[in-house]
Amino acid sequence: MNTKRAFQFLVSLIAIAILIIGCHSIVQHSASTGSTPVVIKLSGWGSSPVEEELLKKVLKEFEVKHPHIKVKYEVISDQYMDVIKTRLIGEAAPDVFYLDSLDAPLLMSQNVLEPLDKYITPTFNLADFEETLLNTFKYQNHIYGLPKDFSTLALFYNKKAFTAAGLTTPPSTWDELRAYSQKLTIDTNKDGRIDQYGFGETSELARQAYKIKSFGGQIVDKNGYATFASPAGLQGLQLVVDQYQKDRSSAQNSDVGTNSGSEMFGQGKVGMVIEGNWAILYLKQTFPQIEFAIAEVPSINNKKGTMVFTVAYVMNKQTKNKAEAWELISFLTGKEGMKRWTESGFTLPTRKSVAKILGYDQDPLRSTFVTGIDYAMPWQAGNYPAAITNNFDNQFVSAMLKQQPLKQAMLRAQQQANTQIQLME
Repeated sequence: MNTKRAFQFLVSLIAIAILIIGCHSIVQHSASTGSTPVVIKLSGWGSSPVEEELLKKVLKEFEVKHPHIKVKYEVISDQYMDVIKTRLIGEAAPDVFYLDSLDAPLLMSQNVLEPLDKYITPTFNLADFEETLLNTFKYQNHIYGLPKDFSTLALFYNKKAFTAAGLTTPPSTWDELRAYSQKLTIDTNKDGRIDQYGFGETSELARQAYKIKSFGGQIVDKNGYATFASPAGLQGLQLVVDQYQKDRSSAQNSDVGTNSGSEMFGQGKVGMVIEGNWAILYLKQTFPQIEFAIAEVPSINNKKGTMVFTVAYVMNKQTKNKAEAWELISFLTGKEGMKRWTESGFTLPTRKSVAKILGYDQDPLRSTFVTGIDYAMPWQAGNYPAAITNNFDNQFVSAMLKQQPLKQAMLRAQQQANTQIQLME
């Protein structure tokens, strides 16, 4: 009996041990499963190594605060939107990705983006965003993207060049800008070769749209067709052509052997140029010797005008991790994440409170860009922007170079753009 009881007791102990080990294994497995982070893929383009490294630092902070989420950051360096569209069709798009304002109208209308309205709570403080920027990513009363940063355009002017020309304040109207440009244009040897032009002109539609609008013109009509060749639109563009051809006081970057407006300004080839906030750090780092100041874009037809360029974080509607994708978006566009993202001055915050915290609304260089948001024209050109912009850019530059009259060039660009749009619809 004693042996039997001892054996039974031993069996019981073994059974209990197995049960304990089994339970422990289950607990360990559950804990392991629960601690495996959800991977969220974030895709964007890399405008510069500085931007990439800055975003990586912000993402690391996010992962520390959200240990249950791992962010896989991907830089698409070429043909960004083509890659994104292809992946959306193939249901292989990233969970979260950049969306430029120019491409937003088409994607928002295609039912491929997750509306963010239901995720936004009162504590997120949507009213803190600049309204113009937020509206850029709205479609049929839904919010499809939250803007991560922005820049308007402003007038950069060379302080030494101004002093040499006897100019003390920046021009406030386009007529003044043309008059200033003539004073700033210098032919040192009187041989017809200009050493310094008064103004650096960028002929692309992205820099001309607000001039078209200043006389009541539009880029596209309500149906998305090009309409920039209207009499009102031509009136704004004629200012550019006249200054370039008649005054000979403005130059394109190709005229002076540079790659951009910022570069020709930094090299002293022009005394004034209209550029975005991105030019500040570029000029300071590449041309530290230049002394410049920034003012609002001169008014045209008694109207203030400028462009605003912005990019949003959007969520792929097909993502299986919507809650985690929203956590990422809300961190990056929340006050804390946005402050970290914009505090270097590389870009500007879309939240008004962050701009105040960082002092950008009072900064002598950046305040002009912040002020401009109140009257800026968002950079959008309908559902088929490539057809609009490519045809405009090609024909407008030919008009600038006297290869054809402005009206003929713009009517041709408008017709070609609309023919292409009809084929794509």
